[in-house]
Amino acid sequence: MPAELQTCKPQPKPAPYIHKSQADSESHPTDAPATSAKSIKSNKHHDNLTLHDWLTVFSFIDSHPNTSQE
Repeated sequence: MPAELQTCKPQPKPAPYIHKSQADSESHPTDAPATSAKSIKSNKHHDNLTLHDWLTVFSFIDSHPNTSQE
């Protein structure tokens, strides 16, 4: 062992964590699961159907076989 004890040079401390306001965390939750749900605020005129929409359409068609498209 060396005669003098070696120590590490001092490192700068990180800044304290900056908390976001409650309004930001409520509008964009970070722990929410991924979803294919459409936003209510959507201004598009034509939207693609989701898988749930297609399954709903086909279940209606299967349950009403005598209904025509007219």
